[in-house]
Amino acid sequence: MTPQPHPQAGAAVKAADRAHVFHSWSAQELIDPLAVAGAEGSYFWDYEGKRYLDLASGLVYTNIGYQHPKVVAAIQEQAARMTTFAPAFAVEARSEAARLIAERTPGDLDKIFFTNGGADAVEHAVRMARLHTGRPKVLSAYRSYHGGTQQAVNLTGDPRRWASDSGTAGVVHFWAPFLYRSRFYAETEEQECARALEHLETTIAFEGPGSVAAIILETVPGTAGIMLPPAGYLAGVREICDKYGIVFVLDEVMAGFGRTGTWFAADLYDVVPDLMTFAKGVNSGYVPLGGVAISARIAETFAERPYPGGLTYSGHPLACAAAVATINVMEEEGVVAHAARLGAEVVEPALRELAERHPSVGDVRGVGMFWALELVKNRETREPLVPYNATGQAATPMNAFAASAKAHGVWPFVNMNRTHVVPPCNVSEAELKEGLAALDTALSVADEYTE
Repeated sequence: MTPQPHPQAGAAVKAADRAHVFHSWSAQELIDPLAVAGAEGSYFWDYEGKRYLDLASGLVYTNIGYQHPKVVAAIQEQAARMTTFAPAFAVEARSEAARLIAERTPGDLDKIFFTNGGADAVEHAVRMARLHTGRPKVLSAYRSYHGGTQQAVNLTGDPRRWASDSGTAGVVHFWAPFLYRSRFYAETEEQECARALEHLETTIAFEGPGSVAAIILETVPGTAGIMLPPAGYLAGVREICDKYGIVFVLDEVMAGFGRTGTWFAADLYDVVPDLMTFAKGVNSGYVPLGGVAISARIAETFAERPYPGGLTYSGHPLACAAAVATINVMEEEGVVAHAARLGAEVVEPALRELAERHPSVGDVRGVGMFWALELVKNRETREPLVPYNATGQAATPMNAFAASAKAHGVWPFVNMNRTHVVPPCNVSEAELKEGLAALDTALSVADEYTE
């Protein structure tokens, strides 16, 4: 579709937004939201007719791009047949979505509890773990994000937690492995893995193993930096959980449904958690949907004991119809294998070549359609290009980088001192090369701030 300029319509949309919409994570008077006129495939455009390649996939959820005709049609057909229905009933779209998800989750995660999104999926996974074990504490990692609701934001290990953290949520944070910025003075992935596992087990010992209900980890942390765990780490966490009777929860809200070139990131590490949360890519974000995939052992806890939780829109028919269509599209069009191939054959070689030429690139990491560039002032010291949680003037280098990318028709995903390359999983090779060329130009701007 060729975007057509409609500046007057755009001005009206912008005016109404500024008058009435309260935006998340923002100082309301300091933001300037782009008025978006439309979207299709890997692109969206504004009312001036300027088109952007979306290297952010929305918020890393349009795994099959915008407006896929088969998913749009499925939503329309479901709306014509049954727009909504209460969650206590068996409904075709809900049952089929649960079946398709359960077929793809690892191990015996065969029961699906539907939520409205990722944060409330995490809330319910934690509730299930606490009720199953009768224990109060949950361990989660620094450098993590688990959602914006009260329990989920307290589990989060980045600055978005601070304003809501009263220290009473029963959450204990620990350091997960990340060799590039190791907290364990490690020199190899093997050392980082072993020392991170020792640190975790020591934390459990000092907290009291009998008080810990769950350990929750993003299988591959997303917003915090796409740090792939070293070989053996997740298996080691699984062993620790089994040793102490702790529920192992994997958060696959961002990493799931093809993003890592596998159906779930857990498939990369041959590990099966007790609970797994999902959302985002389950239906490419077309209608809000999330959920918890539940193991037989946890499900048995609630076989004759009521689970004290639920949502009015749990398994909403429109959202579930979108999930069914999305999963079928991903199968029919080979989207998961496509993401794996282009990640290995196009994205990784290109990003490593950019790193060789741009002194602002300190590290390249990722898999599938899930990549991060760590931008630094100095490669030797690894000083970040902007300080941790930088705002205002201190964030200028990253703001300048992002502005250059947008000027060249690419919408980047920028967080702290990183830019993430997370396009739709069905992006074409030509589109990827277009986006990488724009990043090349934008990195030249970042280079100007290096030492």
